[in-house]
Amino acid sequence: MSDYILVLDEGTTSTRAMLFDGTGAFHGAAQEELTQHYPQAGWVEHDASEIWDKTLACAREMIAKAGGADKIACIGITNQRETVVAWDKNSGEPLARAIVWQDRRTEPFCVDLRAAGHEKDVQARTGLLLDPYFSGTKMRWLLDNDENVRAAAEKGTLAFGTIESWLTFKLTGGEHVSDASNASRTLLLELAGAQFDAGLCDLLGVPHAALPQVVDMSGALGETSADLFGRAIPITGMVGDQQAATVGQACLAPGETKATYGTGAFVLTNQGATIPTSKNRLLGTVLTQIGGERTYAIEGSVFVAGSLVQWLRDSLGIVDVASQTEELARSIPDTGGVTIVPALAGLGAPHWRAEARGLISGLSFASGKAELARAALEAMAHQTHDLATAFAADGTGWETLRIDGGMTANNWMAQDLADILNLTVERPEFVETTALGAAMLAAAGAGIHPNLDTAAQAMRGKLHSFEPAMDEDVREERLTRWKKALAAA
Repeated sequence: MSDYILVLDEGTTSTRAMLFDGTGAFHGAAQEELTQHYPQAGWVEHDASEIWDKTLACAREMIAKAGGADKIACIGITNQRETVVAWDKNSGEPLARAIVWQDRRTEPFCVDLRAAGHEKDVQARTGLLLDPYFSGTKMRWLLDNDENVRAAAEKGTLAFGTIESWLTFKLTGGEHVSDASNASRTLLLELAGAQFDAGLCDLLGVPHAALPQVVDMSGALGETSADLFGRAIPITGMVGDQQAATVGQACLAPGETKATYGTGAFVLTNQGATIPTSKNRLLGTVLTQIGGERTYAIEGSVFVAGSLVQWLRDSLGIVDVASQTEELARSIPDTGGVTIVPALAGLGAPHWRAEARGLISGLSFASGKAELARAALEAMAHQTHDLATAFAADGTGWETLRIDGGMTANNWMAQDLADILNLTVERPEFVETTALGAAMLAAAGAGIHPNLDTAAQAMRGKLHSFEPAMDEDVREERLTRWKKALAAA
């Protein structure tokens, strides 16, 4: 048997290729930053050709590190969800820049759909709300506003897909598929439906023929073209990043919950085979699909998490590197009343206010870098507490919270989450569980492990726990101050 699982981890700000083995041990990574394009306020775009070129370069670097393509047992792909690529099926080239999940340009279309009374039915069928976050409205915008996309649709050569679909097309030399977790984020797939729904496509004005086939997330999903790496390598795992992290945290039983803190923050609770419903503006989504059988999750999505620290670094110069926020937070006893509401891309769950904008309140002459850095980290716990309240109201309260993502390497922030949520927070020793979850699915799909449960138990690794230690009056003061700032935003 070949030695390694190659994971292609397609993030918002970078693309990575990572090597794992069947025990979950990590053997190295190659990473390239992705260019962020901001044509105007609220718009975020990527160059799909850049994503492909840098992914291919990273993959080749890691395959060489492994000792050649013969050493790679299989490939798993995980990706930023909801980002839309439009390309020509014949040429295989992008027709426009990709519209990123953070992009808010389709809010007027969503307003029209909501005003026409469609949201209740759409939510019941898809688990999603009518928000610019999701892929379908982005597809419609491209059709309405890009001549190349519209012309390809008229010729019948248009392909739409999320990032895993785009990469699989390029890797395989033309296979047009999307895994069920990513497909469930488009507004075009019923949670109980096997393929994209014609009625939902008609509602959003997206041609059904341009969409990929919906496939499992683990198993024989495709093979790379032999000329890319020297031999054909099976693709045996495909999964959206937040579902990947849920799998990577081994949240495979109903009620188990994880939170990932990356560019945004995303909380998922396993719902088993029950199709989720929410009365508190949370989302229902496909968690896994293997052998045609699905499990589901209820999800809360926060749009700004690590990107707030990136903004403090790049735009304000508060820190030189993100890790300095922990040192600054520990250097003071509190923020001196400073509160940050990080609505830099609107507010996600459970508020869903696309028009909201970021706010810093409580500033005084005593406020400095440390106060702003600490307030930024505190905002992670405040936003998560809002989600915890909504989950509990939907009958899915958390007993513990398993956290991961790059931000959670910050011990101060992990402890603050435990304190504000007043529950045990668990963090794995290896915090990049998005890639690990993709490796688990690929390992199960390739037969390295007999099933996903076995793969998760074998590959998960050690845990570190944080217990709540904050006085109740301090917690209540923090939450009261947050609510006031949130109302102002």
